[in-house]
Amino acid sequence: MNRLELHEELARAWAGRDPFEAARTQPGTLAKLKDGRRTLRFVLAGRGAYLKHHPGVGWREIAKNLLQLRLPVLDAGQEYRAAQHLAARGVPCIRPLGFGVRGCNPATRRSFLVSAEIAGAVSLEQWCARWRAHAPAPRERRLLIERVAQLVAAMHAAGVNHRDLYLCHLLLQPSTLAGAAHAADVELQLIDLHRAQLRARVPRRWLAKDLGALWYSARDCALTPRERLRFLRVYAGGRPLRELLVRERRLLAAAERRMERLCR
Repeated sequence: MNRLELHEELARAWAGRDPFEAARTQPGTLAKLKDGRRTLRFVLAGRGAYLKHHPGVGWREIAKNLLQLRLPVLDAGQEYRAAQHLAARGVPCIRPLGFGVRGCNPATRRSFLVSAEIAGAVSLEQWCARWRAHAPAPRERRLLIERVAQLVAAMHAAGVNHRDLYLCHLLLQPSTLAGAAHAADVELQLIDLHRAQLRARVPRRWLAKDLGALWYSARDCALTPRERLRFLRVYAGGRPLRELLVRERRLLAAAERRMERLCR
């Protein structure tokens, strides 16, 4: 499997070099290192960018995932395809600037993904951590709850489930929250689509896993039962709550079980 796509600014920066070697040796500030996968921030054409470099997962990781009945993530292609798919459907997410994959052997396949930095943004996990010391205005809570519900609903409607849907993977532009008249005015974007899955329709068990993970990550926000119902109503497109609670009781129960498992 060999594929290479570079936007103009990245092609200029790496001109005359093997892009895969350039990705491997790219200097920058390390943001994350996990399972050999390196994520770093660097400056590209005067603006911030992030590089994810995948050196190959190895047969042990592939076997471990298969034994757990999970499909292993072999390269950066999964995140690249999910980002392109969501962007084409108007769902705010990372903006790829370059992608490459090389190699037929699934254990040693090399790949990388470069995406534009979302300047000025802060994760919802960081933003909501402020609430412990300084309680937000009810308007702020309402707008954020509704906007998260809108974004998650749009992602699921597009056939994508995140598999790591935590508040740290939702980036907020705080300046848009201050002057927002409606939830849709708040800029919120999805990041870290490394494990995202793309289908014509998301199976209900994966909807439940995403919702359960989201509720788990929001456990310190002290959401009231009424706020949880507000989220569900917006997520379900404004359907009457009575109908929603009856028709989707199995989905909601599965999401609760997922949240409880994560808490344990």
